[in-house]
Amino acid sequence: MSISDLYPTRLHEQNKGHFASIVKLALLDHKIVEDEFKLLERLAIRLDITKHEFEAILKNPNNYPIISPVSYEERLECLYDLTKMLFLDKNPTIDKTSTMDRIAVGLGFHIENVRDIVKEAIKFFLKEPDIDDFKNAIKKVNPIKHSS
Repeated sequence: MSISDLYPTRLHEQNKGHFASIVKLALLDHKIVEDEFKLLERLAIRLDITKHEFEAILKNPNNYPIISPVSYEERLECLYDLTKMLFLDKNPTIDKTSTMDRIAVGLGFHIENVRDIVKEAIKFFLKEPDIDDFKNAIKKVNPIKHSS
């Protein structure tokens, strides 16, 4: 066992919490469908989630606390992942929109911009954007100066 196994990094703990949040969104309807599972597998690889962690998080995502991202770029990436999971079915319902409002506030976006951010995120995901296009669109509706 290495020292890094004994003392996980903040980034890895943040990634696990972020992944658990995505799993919770996938489970809103109490099941994970094939497209959601495939997305979870891809995100697990990108977030460096091990197979053991993947299975544990799927089993009980509530055991993993959310650690807020520090930089603006990290917040945008988290918003991208969470929006992608929530709107995988391309069905923007009121429940999903209010969930997105809470997600945006929880990620640290200013409350006065949340409505515009959520509208832009939903509009963008109905067109299947890539992450760079997504970040640019959110930055346009959230013009507050940010340090990264």
